[in-house]
Amino acid sequence: MSDTATREKWERVADWGRRLRRPESSARRSLLLILKSALAATVSWFVSYELMNATSPAFAPFSAVLMVQVTVYQSVVQSLRYVGAVAAGVAVQAVLGLSAGPDLVTFALVALVALVISRWRLLGAQGSQVATAAFFAFATYTGASSDTDQVKELGQIVLLVLIGSAVGVGVNVLIAPPLRYRSAEWGIRALAQEIHDLLDTMAPELGEGAPDADTTQGWRDRADRTGTLVSQSREGLRTARESLRLNPHPWARRRRGTLTFEAYDRTMEALVRMISQVTAITRSLDLQHQDEKQQEEQSGPDRDYAPFLRAYATFLSSVVDFTEILATLDEDHLRDQAGRLDEAADGLERCRREVVRTTEDRGLSLTDPTEPYGVLVVEATRLSEECRYTAGVLGNSAENGSSGSRTA
Repeated sequence: MSDTATREKWERVADWGRRLRRPESSARRSLLLILKSALAATVSWFVSYELMNATSPAFAPFSAVLMVQVTVYQSVVQSLRYVGAVAAGVAVQAVLGLSAGPDLVTFALVALVALVISRWRLLGAQGSQVATAAFFAFATYTGASSDTDQVKELGQIVLLVLIGSAVGVGVNVLIAPPLRYRSAEWGIRALAQEIHDLLDTMAPELGEGAPDADTTQGWRDRADRTGTLVSQSREGLRTARESLRLNPHPWARRRRGTLTFEAYDRTMEALVRMISQVTAITRSLDLQHQDEKQQEEQSGPDRDYAPFLRAYATFLSSVVDFTEILATLDEDHLRDQAGRLDEAADGLERCRREVVRTTEDRGLSLTDPTEPYGVLVVEATRLSEECRYTAGVLGNSAENGSSGSRTA
């Protein structure tokens, strides 16, 4: 191996080590999840195989690994659903097997009933375990020599699942219970950064005059690809809120009293609306190139359009400044950031008024569907309102949080 390859290898190892040292890094979370799952599986195997001498000890570690969920709340909820699903599958086999015997017709009935029960909404994602448990129970049942042994084996399956689930939940609760409250901030940061990066690309181009068709099409395509990011951000907020539920970590108990997920939820939805408004802006700009002949026939486009675009570019730059603050949102510095957001919203509104003034001074039509001015002015107004709204929401949250901290 060459010196360069060796050096690159050790650099990757060092980078991985640095990521492990960060408390909320994905590498650290993944490693911790692997270690906790391995521990839960090992303890479950020891109990089922060494202490109980069970016939099918693998049920316990399998159940334990399934229960080491992302959040404590999900571990508890999913364990209850999983145990219920397995108990239902075993019960189906017990009733039909003991009454009809271990033949092909009985298996078909077991499969049919189990698959119907698996559709029960209360079981959620664990519904498929009804049929799985029923099939394993049928196989165990056919290998038993007497009715007493059959009942014993079926009961043992449920007991092993209970043990595995209890061990899995216990490990998740007692050893570094997952705390993901920062996921709410990350989701807001990601959306704000996306808006920031797109507008930061658009503003200089618009300031230089009307962009070409390829440029506006690129902006439009980029804005249209934000759906996945929105879904991920909403999921992050859900996980953040959920990670505090039933979590015994002292930090989680403190956060339940101070963290305002409602404010983050409202902020995130405001950013989602802002993405829609930016998308409408890119669409309006791109539609100007749909009919090149009509564009050529318009008189003096540079005279009217360029000054407007310069004012609009300044407005978009002010939105860039606003989202730059949101892209570094940090609850620990929320009060300071809320004040900066309020100032940025003031500047943004001044730039919006300048856009409107330029439109009026140039006599540009806001009602002509063949011109972009109306849509652009409307979306600028909406963007300004959303930014003001966001600054107010986070400002109120910062004030309430400070008051709560002082009285705690």
